[in-house]
Formats: sequence, C-alpha cells, structure tokens
Amino acid sequence: MNGQQNGQPKKHILVALVENKPGVLNRVANLFRRRNFNVDSLTVGRTHKPHISRMTITIDSARMDPKRIAYNLFKLIHVIDVAVVSEEPNVSRDLALVKVRANDADSRNDLTLICERYPARVVDIGPEVAIVEIVGQEDQVEEAIRELEALGVVEMVRTGVVAMGRGTRILDSKYEPVVPVGMDHHIEYQKYSV
Repeated sequence: MNGQQNGQPKKHILVALVENKPGVLNRVANLFRRRNFNVDSLTVGRTHKPHISRMTITIDSARMDPKRIAYNLFKLIHVIDVAVVSEEPNVSRDLALVKVRANDADSRNDLTLICERYPARVVDIGPEVAIVEIVGQEDQVEEAIRELEALGVVEMVRTGVVAMGRGTRILDSKYEPVVPVGMDHHIEYQKYSV
C-alpha cells in the first residue's frame, strides 16, 4: 500500500462510526500514539443519530496499511463500524479560513483573481486584512493556500478532511445503545429510542 500520487505519499481516508460518549476520542488517539502513527487530519462530528458520532481520519499510507488500522480501530470499545473510504469512489472536502494582507488595491485585485481560480470566496474584508474561505478537495485547498502566501498569510485555520462514499456507498448503523432502566430495586435493560 505504499502508493504515491504526484510525487507525494498517497493519503488514505478512514471513517469510523463511534458511540457519542466521553473518552472515545481519547481511545482512538491512544491507538495512534501507541503504534507511533501520525494522523494527517482528524475530524469528529455528530451524525443524524444523536448517539453516534463520525470520525474521519486522514493518514499517510507510506508508513501504515489502512486496512490494518481499520481493523485495530474496529477492536476498540465504542467503535461501531470502520471503512477505508479512500479505496472506493468518494466525495471529500476540506475547509480553510485564511486571513491575508489586503491593504492596497493591488493585493485586493490579486486576492479576487485567486478566489476566482479556486473554490474560494472572501467572507470578511477590512482596511488591512481579508478572510478567505476555501472549501474543496484537500489538494485544491493546498494550492489556493500556496497562492495566498504571496499576499502574506497572517492567520490560518483548517477543519480537516471529511468524506463520504459516492452513490449508494452508505456508512450507517442500525446500532441502538442499551440503556439501563430501574424498576422495583432491579435493573432491566431497554433499547434507547429516539
């Protein structure tokens, strides 16, 4: 799995459905720490089910096999399902907010031209600086940031990659957590319902 694309190590995207509970992110981070793996990006967010969160993890395949990592993730407590999304057709997006110098007409014109070439737009502008929002595939975001560096990047923040399989490639779960319900001094268990 040591692939290269455009001279860069190939990146793999893993998606894990996990229980929305405290400590789950810590367990996942510890897995990568124990095995001395570097995570390129890690994004965690809620899903359409309040008891399930979705983790999107981007890794460099030069040092690790994504299927092996998926297998190790799946063994962790509170992990419901894991998929290597980058091995199938997918849609992925990264978001960056970049604050750049825009204190004269030339820099503002250059900024406008850059935004027209990339999936970017100016979301705030003041007398000295402007904030640019870039949303696109990771390589598009990287290219836009490289061009913005000529204007002078003052501050930047990125969300990390999120991804989904295309078409009917759906990563979802019928998982429902078991919640204890007390009745007459003994505990019975019932399914959590939304």
